[in-house]
Amino acid sequence: MAESKLDGRRLRGERSRDAILERAVSLASTDGLDGLSLGRLAAAAGVSKSGFFAHWRDKEELQLDAIDWAARQWTDRIVKPALAEPKGVRRIFALHEARLRFYADGVLPGGCFFFTAQAEFDDRPGPVRDRIAKAMREWLAYLHGLVESAVALGELPGVDPAQLAFEINALGEATVAHARLIDAGTAYALSRRAVLDRLRALTPDPTLLPED
Repeated sequence: MAESKLDGRRLRGERSRDAILERAVSLASTDGLDGLSLGRLAAAAGVSKSGFFAHWRDKEELQLDAIDWAARQWTDRIVKPALAEPKGVRRIFALHEARLRFYADGVLPGGCFFFTAQAEFDDRPGPVRDRIAKAMREWLAYLHGLVESAVALGELPGVDPAQLAFEINALGEATVAHARLIDAGTAYALSRRAVLDRLRALTPDPTLLPED
């Protein structure tokens, strides 16, 4: 019985922690990681300050966990849906479309947590910057691996995986600023078309991909 109560408390604690981190990532997408007020975040997540400090000793600890939570959200909402497509150019394009859908659906009020975080911490050495850089390196490595797989399958012969991965990611990042400052609909359409045209031009079998 005591063990059951302990398990129940642990489960409630994990749910409370996840609720706070979800709210933290949402707020940080607009206000930045430094804009996370512990008191404001506790109120927004519906927990007491004492309950909040049961999970994190300080703001930096919260920031580090928020980065990890955002990376898992990225995997769940962008990486995993693309796995439904076959390896090669179709999966690469599906990954970019999933990224655009994540932005277009307004999952985060600021559009992209990592777009905001990298601009905030790129010139600020320390554990938070290192964790952001780690998440970004892992994302680029994953994209690089998808291109390598397409090259091995003969769907992107002669392509430099690092170069194409950089281009696709750069187009994704540019979409965020364009969508928020100029025109969202145009941004998503242009970004989708840019990656689609690039892949269709590089693959010997463009029928693997949509025409438009």
